[in-house]
Amino acid sequence: MIRWLLRWILLPLALLLLLIFGAITLLSEGVTGERHPRGEVSSTPRPAAHVASRDQERRATAESLRADPSAQILFGDLHVHTTYSGDAFIFSLPLMQGEGVHPPADACDFARFCSELDFWSINDHAEYITPWQWSETKESIRECNAVAGDPENPDMVSFLGWEWTQSANSPESSGGRRHYGHKNVILLETEDERVPTRPIGAGEGGLFSAPVPSAAWAVLRVGMTLGDLGNLQPYMDFNTFARDVRAMEACPKDTPVRDLPADCLEGAETPKELFSKLEDWGFRSLVIPHGTSWGIHAPVDSDLANQLRPGENDSTRQRLFEVYSGHGASERVVPMVDAVVDEAGQKSCAAPTDDYLPCCWQAGEIIRGRCEEPDSERCQERIAKARESALDHSPFSVVEGTRPNDWLDCGQPRTFLAAYEYRPNMSAQYGLASRRPEQGSEEGAFRFGLIGSSDNHKARPGPGYKEVGRKAFGDAYGFRDDWTDLLTPEQTASPEPAEEPSAMAGLATTFERGASFYYTSGLVAVHAASRGRGEIFDALERRQAYGTSGPRILLWFDLENGPNGSAPMGSEVFTAEAPSFTVRAAGSFEQKPGCPETTTQGLSAERLQRLCRGECYHPSDRRVPIERIEVVRVRPQIQGDESIPERIDDPWRTFECTAGEAGCQFEFSDPEYDGSQEFLYYVRALQAPTPAINGDPVRCDRDARGRCLKARACPASGPDFDPADECLADVRERAWSSPIWLRPPKEAAGRG
Repeated sequence: MIRWLLRWILLPLALLLLLIFGAITLLSEGVTGERHPRGEVSSTPRPAAHVASRDQERRATAESLRADPSAQILFGDLHVHTTYSGDAFIFSLPLMQGEGVHPPADACDFARFCSELDFWSINDHAEYITPWQWSETKESIRECNAVAGDPENPDMVSFLGWEWTQSANSPESSGGRRHYGHKNVILLETEDERVPTRPIGAGEGGLFSAPVPSAAWAVLRVGMTLGDLGNLQPYMDFNTFARDVRAMEACPKDTPVRDLPADCLEGAETPKELFSKLEDWGFRSLVIPHGTSWGIHAPVDSDLANQLRPGENDSTRQRLFEVYSGHGASERVVPMVDAVVDEAGQKSCAAPTDDYLPCCWQAGEIIRGRCEEPDSERCQERIAKARESALDHSPFSVVEGTRPNDWLDCGQPRTFLAAYEYRPNMSAQYGLASRRPEQGSEEGAFRFGLIGSSDNHKARPGPGYKEVGRKAFGDAYGFRDDWTDLLTPEQTASPEPAEEPSAMAGLATTFERGASFYYTSGLVAVHAASRGRGEIFDALERRQAYGTSGPRILLWFDLENGPNGSAPMGSEVFTAEAPSFTVRAAGSFEQKPGCPETTTQGLSAERLQRLCRGECYHPSDRRVPIERIEVVRVRPQIQGDESIPERIDDPWRTFECTAGEAGCQFEFSDPEYDGSQEFLYYVRALQAPTPAINGDPVRCDRDARGRCLKARACPASGPDFDPADECLADVRERAWSSPIWLRPPKEAAGRG
């Protein structure tokens, strides 16, 4: 307790005194903060012949697999942050080992020349966008599109958007706010008269909305400079950024969107309010949930099905779901039992299984390892106390003096690159299987397509083309060494659990461990009629889209015997006939080092190095083989109370591809479908193993049953951080198709 008082009460007082000294110093030296403009977009497009050759190659592959070549596959990223996002600005600062600001123009140039995307969108956090920033964002997106050439056949399409960043601060079951999670809003148009006057944030449930007093906020902002007095400008710029945001007034509630002041901060505290405001504007838009299973912001009792309550689901806009990003996968419903309840209602820590290690259990094992006599009665009491306490607090705060490796892979499902502190009831499969029949067949169901994107906070759309630059191309952040020492409590490896667990005590371990669960990027792919803006947006709305974990895997998934003939992924088909499907896939190209000539012609050597780090999308003519195809079948709930895991068959079918071939094709059917209830199917195409950053997040040594025996985590700061370690491990990169829904014919008549 004394150590806690010294660190968290006396230290801030000392910082306040330093703040006064620092403020005097800043004034005397004339250092002031500056707003960062949008930046200058390169005026050079990619050569038309270069773009056409990429398109032709994909068509040729489609023809070789006997797929329909008329709808071409295009790749993009619909989740990109610049330093107009408050968190991205903080992460750009020197104290976070940041590389400096990245305005919107950087994102445009990176997407065009480094990652060579066909489309992308900007999605800064609406809760932190000032009117000036919104104006700069719109202008930068328009400038990026102006370079693209013929609007019907551009080299790249840039979409305008933002992120609605809602989060609960505590479980709903304990009286906290209902958790909905983060959603990206993508707009079709870009002109001022065709887009909302203001982005719409999450109101009181939004990012950074905690009621921090102005004085304390000032101490935090300027206090950050005290550890870096020789490099003040970035901190002063952030101070100006934060002051501009805090100076904004919240928009009046219950006022039509077109009657609101242009310069207020608009909030929608629920999806229902967000959808209502978008409907009032009347412009075409998509709303894409993302990062749903990421436990950093989702309480343990979060449940995606809660968003099937009246008005919380808009099936006309919420057409897609981000199943994978640089923050991990949110695909699967997996068993993760942390607590068991006996007949008397008493809760206790669950024992580990071959597939899952509860962190409460590992807390006890760490205490056991510290006991001089592990089998003694006193040690057993300590173990039991640690496990009990870890059910109600952060386990990292219950056992003091730990490092990330001590916790092995606890709290994480042993599935493909899962999001940190995974919440299975917020996953794509959970949403697809959930139904609320009282809401009707449309609004009482999630029927979303599956996509990937990056969630990159350094203005780098689609950086997963090469597994390089872990901290530049991914979101692994860490304090600078001198700040790590300041913020990490000095703890001893005590055999006693903490008497009063404090979240602050485990903050460093949480932060450093979390860096092991950041990846490079996912991608979204569409089957579009052309490269035009409208055709890409139409394909997204039709769910003729799929996601990848980063590589540009080509994927087709079709129902062959629909009532009106073939139907592609994303389709809803009303039929009673047993279905027949075809899936086709081709692996992504192996990459050559460096950058193609088109990039070096479009960017200066200095800008190429700053943005691309000297490594660009640079495909060879050799594809990584597709190793297998997995089919997932979901039989959604009927009454709304059936067990979700029992409704999901994963995998339902598995097909092994011929070794050495880059592409493969399979047909399958399902005689169990008879039109009496809804079924849906989607496929995963898995490539042969290749190295990936954080491919094995904590790099476990495992026994024959798959249990983690020893870990070697990959932090981005602290004593275990190795800046030369890219933390590579082999994974089977993959693509997820959007589902095909088979629905009983009787439902067609009542469809609105």
